[in-house]
Amino acid sequence: MKTIIPLFFCIILFFTCQPKKKEMQAKKPVQFVTVDPGHFHAALVQKSMYENVDSTVFVYAPKGPDLQLHLDRIKAFNSREGNPTSWNEVVYTGTDFFEKLIEEKPGNVVVLSGNNQKKTEYILKSLQNDMNVLADKPMVINTEDFEMLKQAFEVADQKNLLLYDIMTERHEITTMLQKEMAHMPIIFGELEKGTLEEPAITKESVHHLFKYVSGSILTRPAWFLDVNQQGEGIVDVMTHLVDLVQWECFPGQIIDYENEVDILDALRWTTDMTKEEFSAITKMEEYPDYLMKDVNGDSVLQIYCNGEINYTLRGVHAKTSVIWAYKAPEGTGDTHYSIMRGTKANLVIRQGEEERFQPTLYIEPKSGDEQYLNDMKAAFQELVGRYPGIELTEKDDEFVVNIPDKYKVGHEAHFSQVTENYLDYLENGNIPDWEVPNMIAKYYTTTKALEMVREK
Repeated sequence: MKTIIPLFFCIILFFTCQPKKKEMQAKKPVQFVTVDPGHFHAALVQKSMYENVDSTVFVYAPKGPDLQLHLDRIKAFNSREGNPTSWNEVVYTGTDFFEKLIEEKPGNVVVLSGNNQKKTEYILKSLQNDMNVLADKPMVINTEDFEMLKQAFEVADQKNLLLYDIMTERHEITTMLQKEMAHMPIIFGELEKGTLEEPAITKESVHHLFKYVSGSILTRPAWFLDVNQQGEGIVDVMTHLVDLVQWECFPGQIIDYENEVDILDALRWTTDMTKEEFSAITKMEEYPDYLMKDVNGDSVLQIYCNGEINYTLRGVHAKTSVIWAYKAPEGTGDTHYSIMRGTKANLVIRQGEEERFQPTLYIEPKSGDEQYLNDMKAAFQELVGRYPGIELTEKDDEFVVNIPDKYKVGHEAHFSQVTENYLDYLENGNIPDWEVPNMIAKYYTTTKALEMVREK
């Protein structure tokens, strides 16, 4: 008996000293922390799994419908039949959710996509507490917080951290090809300088408040319709368009916003919504108090979600426009229009009825010179080498760039592509030297335009 008791205690000691199963599993290098995920883009970051990202994601948010919708989307990704994800969401709810995050710091990459009113503050404080940030656009919605954003980039640089925003439109295939051809002199010539009346580059984006995401009607939080929380259209979706102007016109080059960006004019106007339309997309019967400032006497909600910026970038005239309608006509959706004017040809993206509401790229030659047409077709073959399967079809006085479906992955898939880039920059420290100054230039352009239009 004397020998049995010590053996028994040795066995107990052995098992009590073993690490718990969860602790035995080595964490991956990247640990996501999602903060107040009020926008569906937060979930789209997790539509795919990533090799170096831990499957456990810590979520800090106030309890409510925004959080529940986010968790439901993640659950849907986990349970889908094709290529399901395996995310494990560990959730903290409470009014002190952000303070709790700073106290616990359970991960090293903070993902922000939601209410924009405090986003810039969250960005800065996350970096000050040694956490990287992947933020949905916009990272700032007014000139007052623009200085805070600049400080955030300074902190990121000092602490060797990565702050980056999610620019999905760079991965849209027609935009990618438009950019490539704009720097092929045989096809495009040189970018014109343009004028205020006829800019060298124009980009227009049309969106809809009533829409489907992942096959379901998107429920909009009421705060999304409040310009003090979401931001006006001129600083929200406009971020994408200003980014594309910089990225397509001057790829790989650093923009000096203090000397190379000149805002000439800016406009804004409202989209009007009835209470019934409001209820359909928010599932709320009444307007919350913070929206009453924007409700007229007929109970119509008026939202400043439309905007236009006319400006020059290094002397090149550009115009960017964002338009929000309530609901797209049947069979249609959000649309994009873009034109880049070259000395030899214009490169145009249209997405209208003729294109069956699919973005389609055209080459519009400035002349019918046979030598130019032959040279242009020969130069196009260089692109075919990089994008096998694309081809040109002549149509009247222009050429359609036919693009195989394999390149048309869709808007939701672009979030994974951006996240993959971010993770590569994070792991290898290889973010291009132009990215940070050009993010600053982009947000200067949008917030300065808002300041101008409000002064009107």
